[in-house]
Amino acid sequence: MILLRRRRGERLLVCDNGKMAKHIGIVACSAEGAALCYRTICEEGDRQLGGYRHPEITMHTHALGEYMPFVDAGDWQGVAGLVLSSAGKLAKAGAEFLICPDNTVHIAFEMFAPKSPLPWLHIAEEVAAEAKRRGFSKLALTGTRYTMEGPVYPKKLAERDIECLSPSESDRQRINEIIFEELVKGVFTAAARSEFHRIINRMMDGGCDAVILGCTEIPLLIDDATSPLPTLDSTRILARAALQRALDIPAGDGL
Repeated sequence: MILLRRRRGERLLVCDNGKMAKHIGIVACSAEGAALCYRTICEEGDRQLGGYRHPEITMHTHALGEYMPFVDAGDWQGVAGLVLSSAGKLAKAGAEFLICPDNTVHIAFEMFAPKSPLPWLHIAEEVAAEAKRRGFSKLALTGTRYTMEGPVYPKKLAERDIECLSPSESDRQRINEIIFEELVKGVFTAAARSEFHRIINRMMDGGCDAVILGCTEIPLLIDDATSPLPTLDSTRILARAALQRALDIPAGDGL
């Protein structure tokens, strides 16, 4: 990586192939997950490039409280409308592609992506690609109840011949409570961590060889050092994929 000085003193990253590093747009939803995604891009950028460098990043978010009435009502067109509102503002700000560090919102992906002014990375596609790369065959899925009961991960994993197992109904309810009553508010307790341990252990007994941390706040509670199973951290996987796209690093080369 080098820096190119442009008019008015602006300095922009240039990739090894001579192309400008792409401007990343983040469509945020919940604060904790979005902050972790942003921070990961910055930290990984510094690790890759040195000198505290990373590609340009712009974030826009409507409040989680605006999303939730649509989500609770199963109104995914309403969710798509909010995402497209953010996408339009990010396009005007100069972003060149978009990510959304929120797994639940991806239920509406087919409703907003075709109408979007910019291309997208899909969080579940990136997780599925990483799972395949690491050789996993049956994944436990944790996340909001909408994610655990929805089609997004089963579909993307099936495309790569990977099985997907959701927790029991009572465990799905418990995970959902922890996410919305604690994690999205920045509350991370030992009791919640113990509940995740219990649930992941049950799914390990069901034959799972890894667990998807399919809510972007869960990685702030559970990681490889504390999980009974290897983790697939959807937040950081998406952030690293965005950095690869921005720096024009071929998929699979890693950072």
